[in-house]
Amino acid sequence: MAIQHNFLHRTYMTQQNPGDRNNIKLPAEQFMPLATAFRRRLLTGIGSASLVAVGANFAGTTSFLLGLSPENARNLKLDVLYPVNGYSRCIKADEGFEFIYPQNWVGDQTLLYRAAGKAEMERSLDPPPLNRRRNVNEPVAAFGPPGSSGELNVSVIVSPVPLDFSIEAFGGPEEVGEAIVRTITGSGRRPDVKGTLIKSNLREDDSKKVKYYVLEFEVESPSFRRHNVAVCCARGGRLFTLNAQTPESAWPMLKPEFYKIADSFSLTSLSMKHVYLLKKNMCSLKYEISFITPNRTWPQFPFKSHIH
Repeated sequence: MAIQHNFLHRTYMTQQNPGDRNNIKLPAEQFMPLATAFRRRLLTGIGSASLVAVGANFAGTTSFLLGLSPENARNLKLDVLYPVNGYSRCIKADEGFEFIYPQNWVGDQTLLYRAAGKAEMERSLDPPPLNRRRNVNEPVAAFGPPGSSGELNVSVIVSPVPLDFSIEAFGGPEEVGEAIVRTITGSGRRPDVKGTLIKSNLREDDSKKVKYYVLEFEVESPSFRRHNVAVCCARGGRLFTLNAQTPESAWPMLKPEFYKIADSFSLTSLSMKHVYLLKKNMCSLKYEISFITPNRTWPQFPFKSHIH
């Protein structure tokens, strides 16, 4: 066989003209088109695999990729689906606000069951009961660490107020903060609960013409001591209040997270549905705001439910 192979090889070589030898491509040259095609298929395969990984957030791949450009990811609201730099986004389009929260926090189960019941009722053909009314102090969104006691959480309450209600009427950020602290302590009606305003500032959104009052304060009693960061704003006959609270002992560690949450809170653009409902309910709204007292008294809202 070896003799036959050598014979055929010599025969092939002798059949080639000397001028044709220059046309014979080297092995490396013959491989170049194959390498290009292989590289193209490899990149295509990697791209397809990346799309699959992004779609499923496989092993946190999506969150990692979005974290390479967090501002763009947040501007596109991708953090609603996938955490970006450790935070997820809550958007309540029906209420008109949004904010971010730590990705390992979970939604309040009571609110989830209530939302499911509301959706079921909306699908029902039966009209809702006339006397059904949501408590104005009930949160419409709440998140906290799973399995915790509930002292560490963030929640948002939306309360009806007069259409001409203005937080600016209470003064600057410090005056607003003091008014809230007085509301928390019950203006002396609860001597065992004390509130202390630590810091207050104003954040303005000129594009939406909304002013956000950011407040940091402590609430303490013989049975607890908590640190709070709150954001208050008003628009269209509604008072929005985000409140993040934690036991005082955990405050130093959670301070950056709380201010990141507070800085992210913002009102979304009014939809046509909001405008329609606002016009429709203008007449009935006065019956919903009977809890508001005159003489520049701050409305009763979230913090009382948080300090029990």
